[in-house]
Amino acid sequence: MSHVLMPEPLTREAFAPFGEVVDARHEASHLINEGRTRRFHALAEADPGPEGTPILSIFRGTPWPSPITIRMLERHPLGSQAFVPMQQHAWLVVVASEARPGDCRCFLARGDQGVQIARGVWHHPLLVLQPMQDFLVVDRSGPGVNLEEVFFPEGEGAVIAPV
Repeated sequence: MSHVLMPEPLTREAFAPFGEVVDARHEASHLINEGRTRRFHALAEADPGPEGTPILSIFRGTPWPSPITIRMLERHPLGSQAFVPMQQHAWLVVVASEARPGDCRCFLARGDQGVQIARGVWHHPLLVLQPMQDFLVVDRSGPGVNLEEVFFPEGEGAVIAPV
């Protein structure tokens, strides 16, 4: 049985159980460089976990087949993972409190919104809506196994409603 996920707008309040929204909020900014640059300061804190080091990577995503069906979730138990789009294209974020199709939530992120998924939060891999989209990713490098995956039984999952 498939659950239907209705994409909801990505807001700080709605996403709070899963991590942080990363965007250029005016209240978290100040001018630097003789007033020529606005710094949006400390929008999220990377959590590399014990013995981990924060790293920067670029992920280049391509769309999943339509309709997008969530057949698996993953989590990173040793560190957080942040995704910040490098182009102004909307994209989707699927997270869950438990690794079950019925616990999934889908957020529609604007092209100027990123997320930091908290350590240990179940989520689907990157979901882009354009033919190709790049993301700056901040996550963890270090010892230990930092990936757990759960694949749903055949016929189970969640289908994302068209956006």
